[in-house]
Amino acid sequence: MNIRTLLIIACLLVSLGCRKASTPPPAAAPPNTATPAPELSHSQGGGNTPVAQTKFFKGSIGSSLDLQMKLVRTGDELSGSYFYQKIGTRIDLRGKVDQYGNLTLDEFDKGGKQTGVFKGMWQVDANDGLIRLAGNWSKPLDEKGSDKKTAFSLHEEPISFTGDVELVSKQIKENDRKLMYEVSAQYPQLNGGNNPNFEKFNQTARALVTRKVAGFKKDMAPSEDEEPRPEGSMGSYLNVAYTLILAQDDLISVKFDVGSYYQGAAHPNSYSDVINYDLKNGKQLKLSDLFKPGSKYLQAIADYSIADLKKQAKEKGLTDEEIASGAAPAGKNYDRWNIMKTGIGVSFDAYQVGPYAAGPQFVTVPYSALKDMINPEGPIAQFAK
Repeated sequence: MNIRTLLIIACLLVSLGCRKASTPPPAAAPPNTATPAPELSHSQGGGNTPVAQTKFFKGSIGSSLDLQMKLVRTGDELSGSYFYQKIGTRIDLRGKVDQYGNLTLDEFDKGGKQTGVFKGMWQVDANDGLIRLAGNWSKPLDEKGSDKKTAFSLHEEPISFTGDVELVSKQIKENDRKLMYEVSAQYPQLNGGNNPNFEKFNQTARALVTRKVAGFKKDMAPSEDEEPRPEGSMGSYLNVAYTLILAQDDLISVKFDVGSYYQGAAHPNSYSDVINYDLKNGKQLKLSDLFKPGSKYLQAIADYSIADLKKQAKEKGLTDEEIASGAAPAGKNYDRWNIMKTGIGVSFDAYQVGPYAAGPQFVTVPYSALKDMINPEGPIAQFAK
């Protein structure tokens, strides 16, 4: 073997050695990372921070039934405020809820002085997934060590607005001793946000309730030949309350329960009314707006409602004949409905599908029973997927 051949072999061996040395080592396996808890998100600083969740509640402390509360929960920390509808002044809140649901909320006046404390439980309702708060409210311990307690109870309203939008309850209270009647009526109003259709909804809700109050007061006005009403006799009344069924940026659905009594009548009267409002397009919705043109949606809703009511018949004293008549597929029987995330909620008044004593009935028609008829461009398409 000549010198030239030996030099070539040597160069080849050096080249192979260099390549082997320059080959990177196998990449290390990435470390195991735990999945963040649902309430956590990645912060700009690189750590995990709790997501703030805003909840709205209605309820009572003792006999005060007009309390509204807004709470922002960030992990275990709570902050917010509450107020009484009659007064309107907001009272600041700060507190905590632990992993077991034990709740403590301290309240403060505008000057920062503590004026009370809520202690109770934060619980999730298994039926609807909404929060229930219950426990006792008390003033701070006084010099004598007294901590007299008053029960409180609050339920979460299904509100999921984004931004700074709030829904507050307004009320009309009147008491005419001469004509012996009382009026207590509530209606919802949207505050904040930059959607001009919020005010259109506000006008619709306010007008519905004020019309009922005006009509009642007109009926209460005595005629010229009417004798004075005897003192001590039972007076007349009008009560209007509402239940928020759904409230989000593009839709709001409200059910009103109306009760009235006219002096001398055998029994009081009760019925329901509804508002389903398209906040995106600024209009009140009709049932037909939810479905494809020409579809037999009313028949499908009636079929499901009748079957559901018949299941309840024995327990509630309903009869097949009354159900067949009051829940037949006629527009007048289905003019009180609400949009829910799970289906169409249909209200039947106390006298509609059974005797008055049976009370009002409510049926939820699931979207699965209506799926082929739902308008794919309509307001409930988002729930029916």
